[in-house]
Amino acid sequence: MIEDNLKSKRENMVNNLVKKGYIKSNKVIKAMKKVPRHFFVPTKLKKDAYGDRPLPIGENQTISAPHMVGILVERLELSGGEKVLEIGTGSGYNAAVISEVLDNGKVISIERFEDLSKNARKNLEKAGYGENIKLVVGDGSKGYKEFAPYDRVLITAASPEIPKPIENQTVRNGIIVAPIGTQTSQRLVIGKKEDGKIKKTDEGGCAFVPLKGKYGF
Repeated sequence: MIEDNLKSKRENMVNNLVKKGYIKSNKVIKAMKKVPRHFFVPTKLKKDAYGDRPLPIGENQTISAPHMVGILVERLELSGGEKVLEIGTGSGYNAAVISEVLDNGKVISIERFEDLSKNARKNLEKAGYGENIKLVVGDGSKGYKEFAPYDRVLITAASPEIPKPIENQTVRNGIIVAPIGTQTSQRLVIGKKEDGKIKKTDEGGCAFVPLKGKYGF
């Protein structure tokens, strides 16, 4: 009964995001209706899991508001077979949504806080994900050479610019989605790699925690 209630809340949340024009892709809509966000928030905040707002998950980090997750995943323009690098695992929710959109692709997600990465693994396993998601602990601002190059990169923390190593680890015609700006004010930037250079498009204002590391803040 409780799970049915939560599923109903989840579907209502996604339907509202569609009505407001935040998400349009059928694949993303289907994925967000399936992934149980309440598995990715602290137990005491479970009742707030399907509100459209960010929630704290520890280490001064947050799980992004659902509308922003939908926007980010849509901007990756996934067809199903991509290898995706996510910078900032957080609770694991974004990785789960991406995984749900993919068919035979793979998600490599890097997190600088070991405790958050361990907790994300537990969340993903509890929610039934993990086979095509690899979690790594490290400095995400450097990207992750071991599995490079990547078809898509999602940076879920604010950076002064797209880190050069991440540009270099992205394939030709690949896409990088990242909040770019200061630690207090950013613009969502979509970077498409064309002829070895990143062509950037500004998608509007956003607010993320800062990216820490060699190529972050």
